Amino acid sequence: MTDDRRPLRAGDRAPDFTLPGINRDGAVRLDEFRGRSAVLIGLFRGLHCPFCRRQIVQLGSAQPRLRSAGVETVAVVNTPVERGRLYFRYRPTPVVLASDPDVLTHRAFGLPKIELVPEGVETRWPHRATHAQLLAVPVNPTGELPQAVNVFEAMSTINAKEGFQATAADEQIVAAHGTQLAGQFLVDRDGVVRWAWLEAPERIADLARFPTDEDVWTAVRALAN
Repeated sequence: MTDDRRPLRAGDRAPDFTLPGINRDGAVRLDEFRGRSAVLIGLFRGLHCPFCRRQIVQLGSAQPRLRSAGVETVAVVNTPVERGRLYFRYRPTPVVLASDPDVLTHRAFGLPKIELVPEGVETRWPHRATHAQLLAVPVNPTGELPQAVNVFEAMSTINAKEGFQATAADEQIVAAHGTQLAGQFLVDRDGVVRWAWLEAPERIADLARFPTDEDVWTAVRALAN
């Protein structure tokens, strides 16, 4: 069944979450930041997604500057906690990482998950699409590929180039949540969303595109005003 709830937007109160920490002991809770600092929350697909992995690296590079501006960073990854701990043991990041193998946080923030439907069934982006429609979308958001290819081929090619090998846990996540869309939310110290970025909210052609550093900094500068 398709979940048509509206994604959170500026002015909405962000829902609290309590998730196992990947790169720290104990739980990660949104409430721990309230009254203390703003927080940039990235809600990502599983580790099988090279675009999400690269966005976490980008957030890690920006983290010192963000912290100096009063903004903490949290990445919620759709992966079991032990799988996340193994992966990030060898690829550490200063971003606070949390495990959400059931995409409960993604749903709480209203991020769509694409329902794949057979040809001939009515589609409605971003909630329903056919496999053929996804195959028809060329992507090369990081510029790593010689040319744009469909999103499945792009992920497979970049993963192979990087030497990423999916585990059984990764494959289970792909089977259960492989069409989950990603998003980022800047939440102020009062727990209110001040900026929201959604993956491909209106056009299937925008799949796998993530915000740039300038997009994030524009939002952070607006937060200070």
